[in-house]
Amino acid sequence: MADALKDSFERPAVERIAIMFERAVPGFESAAFVDDALDRVDPELGAFGPAGLTDRARLVARALDRHLPGDGRDKLRAIERSLGDPLDDGADLGGMDGFVHLPHVYLVDTIGHIDVTLALDVQEALTQRFTCEFSIRSFIESAPAETMPRLHSWTEHSSEHVRRLVSEGTRPRLPWAARLRSFQQDPAPVIELLDRLVGDGSEYVRRSVANNLNDISKDHPDLAVATASRWWSDDRDRRRLVRHGLRTLVKAGDPGALAVLGYRQDDSIGVRTSGVEPDPARIGAKIRVSATIHNNGSTPAPVLVDLVVGFVKADGSIRPKVFKGGEATIQAGADHVVTKTISLAQHSTRTHHPGPHTLAVLVNGRTIDAGRFDVLEA
Repeated sequence: MADALKDSFERPAVERIAIMFERAVPGFESAAFVDDALDRVDPELGAFGPAGLTDRARLVARALDRHLPGDGRDKLRAIERSLGDPLDDGADLGGMDGFVHLPHVYLVDTIGHIDVTLALDVQEALTQRFTCEFSIRSFIESAPAETMPRLHSWTEHSSEHVRRLVSEGTRPRLPWAARLRSFQQDPAPVIELLDRLVGDGSEYVRRSVANNLNDISKDHPDLAVATASRWWSDDRDRRRLVRHGLRTLVKAGDPGALAVLGYRQDDSIGVRTSGVEPDPARIGAKIRVSATIHNNGSTPAPVLVDLVVGFVKADGSIRPKVFKGGEATIQAGADHVVTKTISLAQHSTRTHHPGPHTLAVLVNGRTIDAGRFDVLEA
């Protein structure tokens, strides 16, 4: 996907940006801007041709900074005037139509601190064309007194794209962005915002809220569990959000997270049988892993089952990988069978080696050893 976006962000995209500003800024020299963006060798970022997507966008942003007239405020106003119509709710921000605005985001991040209020106004407009989750972070860090109240007001914005900027831009561990260390240390201001968005009518926003909670869970698991417990309700959308937000803790078998979802760790839930077919298996083939979960209790029991295969690494050590087995409610005295087909084909993301592999079953976060199986050379 990144390569496809980079391939799309070439001269035509830069020329399209030039047209945006030519219409918004009298006297803007489009040809000179395009040549500067494509031909200049930046001492930090290098040349446009070999650069990746984000560096290409930064090169274009720097060219815009050189070619737009006036001071930082003038340039911020020019960015806002250059924008087309906002996206409707439910519209996709992906693809080239969105990424053509990435240089705008980087330029706001660079020059916007001269006038934080104006820069926030521009980002409110810009994020309705392409997400400003990357640029808003520097304003959260350097100007929290001005930025945080604006984020609170945006939780009630009519555009789902602006509301999502609140939840996505405040993620402590947002991928491809610098971490917000202050929120890693104390996520209370973030949770205050998420509390206002957890019941949002947009799945797009709710998914972002869940991802933010998942970020928080990596540094403050108990706080994430307590927050998820407050959010849990009979509402299907709310439950889906909480499940997604607790996914890292659930995968790690955190008892508190599992309890929020209704899964108890109980010796009455066990593994009756388990196995791998074929055993031994050969590299390049497929294996079928199965486990029979038994409820020895006197009442029905909800179960969350994962299968854990310990793959042999080149140095002989074991690297466990968790495969989702599914959820079920097992009646008292009854069994539930979980099966999973796993490929032993060689991939760049997982290289297989011969040797004894391990198998375990995670039942409501409790690890139950399920034996070993052998893998042979192809």
